[in-house]
Amino acid sequence: MIERKRPVAVLVIACMFIAVGALGFVHHLLRPAALHPNALWIELSELLAIAAGAFLLRGRSWARWLALAWIAIHVVTNWPGVRQVATHALVLAAAAWLLFEPEAQRYFAKDRRRIHGAA
Repeated sequence: MIERKRPVAVLVIACMFIAVGALGFVHHLLRPAALHPNALWIELSELLAIAAGAFLLRGRSWARWLALAWIAIHVVTNWPGVRQVATHALVLAAAAWLLFEPEAQRYFAKDRRRIHGAA
C-alpha cells in the first residue's frame, strides 16, 4: 500500500485545533469562574477540539466533521456578536474548504479504505 503524504493544510489545521483546545482547556480550568455551571461543557468542548486535531493527524475522515461541527457551534454560541460570528464563520469556511479539497480528500480516503477493508 502506498502511504499518502499528509497535506500541509491538514497538518496546520490539526495543530491549530490541538493548540486551541489545550490552551482553552488550561485557560478555562484556571479561571476563577471554573465553578460556573457551564464549566464542564466548556472543558469537554476543549477536549473535543484536541481530539479532532489528533485524529486529523491520524487521517481519520470523521475528524473533519468533528472539527467543522466544533467551529460551527462557536459560530452559534457567539451570536449576536457580529465580529465573533464573522470571525468564526470565516474560520469555518476556510477549514471546510481546506479539509475537503482534492488533496485532503485523497489523504482521508485511506481511512475509508481501511474501514471498508479495501487495499
